[in-house]
Amino acid sequence: MTKRLFILLSIVGGSALSICGQARPTPTPARPTPTTARPTPTPTAPRPTISPTQSPQPAPNLVVAVPPSKIAVIDTSVFSDDKVGIFRVIEAAKSLENEFRARQQELQAAQTRINTLVEDIRKLRQATVVDQKTIQARQEEGLRLQQDFDVKKQRYQEDYERRYGQVMGPVSQQIGKAMDEFAAQHGITMTLDVSKMLPAILTALPTVEVTAAFIAEFNRKNPRVTSVTKP
Repeated sequence: MTKRLFILLSIVGGSALSICGQARPTPTPARPTPTTARPTPTPTAPRPTISPTQSPQPAPNLVVAVPPSKIAVIDTSVFSDDKVGIFRVIEAAKSLENEFRARQQELQAAQTRINTLVEDIRKLRQATVVDQKTIQARQEEGLRLQQDFDVKKQRYQEDYERRYGQVMGPVSQQIGKAMDEFAAQHGITMTLDVSKMLPAILTALPTVEVTAAFIAEFNRKNPRVTSVTKP
């Protein structure tokens, strides 16, 4: 995204001269005239002095003209909305969901089984006759399930993040380039993502909100590739 910052430079230069006084020479005894004549010193021009009441004259100000600017805000969180979002983002998200659905369901089933074992152990401990062997067996089973769940969940997260970068990366780059072109076409010099700085924005005119306009233009230039099938 193109960002520009215009700064007004004002350079004020001034020079100050101090009063230079010469000390009066101290009288010395008369000396004999030397046989070799000394060279007569070449007179030098007197130094310019300035009165204490005068102030230094500043140099002329250097002013850089500030070109007109236009700031717009956009809500990138809307890009993934199924109804009003960007087609390419929605399609990429759906493809990831379909790819990892089976592993996600497996993790959910394991978590449900672990929760059931925890509840069973709680009830066994509250029974009139406590069956320690059954409690121990449930605990061992729950420990095995938890360890297996943790390993599979870690692998799931790593694989999902890797695939997310592979699938969403090109789409994000395409959207970034499109946002630069959109800003240039509409004379926008700075675009802010309102979804990441919402608490800092107190007021904003509707004219600076360009989310819907950008999504409509992007979808028009990049129509759906495939139909999204709901699970």
